Amino acid sequence: MNIALINATIFTGEEKLENKSILIQNGLIFSITDQSEIPSDYQITDLRGLFIAPGLIDLQIYGSGGKLFGALPDEEGLEQLEKDLLDQGTTGFFATAATNSDEVVIKAIDAAKAYRKKAKGNFLGLHLEGPYLNEKRKGAHPEKYIKKGTLSEIKSWVERAEGELKMITIAPELQDQELIDYLYSNNIIISAGHSNASYEEALSFLNNPVQAATHLYNAMPPIHHREPGLIPAIFKLKPYTSIVADGVHVSFPMIELAKRELGAKLFLITDAVTESNEGAYQHKFTGDRYTMPDGTLSGSCLTMLKAIENCVEKVNISLDEALRMGSTYPAQLIKDSARGLLKAGYKADIIVFDKNFKHHSTYISGKLN
Repeated sequence: MNIALINATIFTGEEKLENKSILIQNGLIFSITDQSEIPSDYQITDLRGLFIAPGLIDLQIYGSGGKLFGALPDEEGLEQLEKDLLDQGTTGFFATAATNSDEVVIKAIDAAKAYRKKAKGNFLGLHLEGPYLNEKRKGAHPEKYIKKGTLSEIKSWVERAEGELKMITIAPELQDQELIDYLYSNNIIISAGHSNASYEEALSFLNNPVQAATHLYNAMPPIHHREPGLIPAIFKLKPYTSIVADGVHVSFPMIELAKRELGAKLFLITDAVTESNEGAYQHKFTGDRYTMPDGTLSGSCLTMLKAIENCVEKVNISLDEALRMGSTYPAQLIKDSARGLLKAGYKADIIVFDKNFKHHSTYISGKLN
């Protein structure tokens, strides 16, 4: 079916357009054109003043709807994530597995491979956050599972994953160069996180070849005027850097600082979890945040659209730029040339929302969810 979306403000990821229509054909954006140019065989959907943008992309989320894939990985958890995220306008995500036993890591890999056959289209692969972290910056990750990586182990996981392992967060300062080089040579995004790297150490590995940094400020040494640490190195070298824009994990003035320093390299993640009372991660919801039983701050209760709203309303980032932080920039990091923009030839993955940031509808590959 050929579809035309009309009467909406369109944020393409490159520009803001008024009085234009999006034509969708065979699951792709065919063109953005004047309403008078819509062919007669297109079914018209009148969006009556709503906003249209590229579908959102969340590269770090653990679970949703009571199913915590990140700690208790199975196909049902991935199915729940796909469903809930499509209902929120997120048309691409990395299901994230946190530091855990080798058995749980393997379960996450096997679940991803098994689910791929029935995925709806927004599950893009796995992100392992750990276990190769620095215990000095463990955050909510159990210290007993944190370890130094070995080449033989990571090879076994990568080979078992058969392409499903897309991203890994590690503390690069503790890893052998051969492990980092192996990950890079296998096109796995390496992100520095839960790291206690010094400024000099960080300068040696950021963009060389560590392409990204995970949840800026959280689980990193704070900036010190005599020991600058990881954060100023990130600001200097500007790798793609994720941030949790909820005002809890990071205050809004510090998000403003990060945006000023990193520009188009700062992107949004939810780092979202769901309540759980079993396994290594027993997240408890306490009003505006999740914590571990001992009170340690854990994952967020964000949605991607709420993170965008916070950037606009609390950090004074323009709407079109906040939308890029939620879609265009993560697509660039993962080198996905079919997502993150609304232009001819791209997937018709679209979020529709109103001026109050209320989600209206989602299209994935041109189909109304």
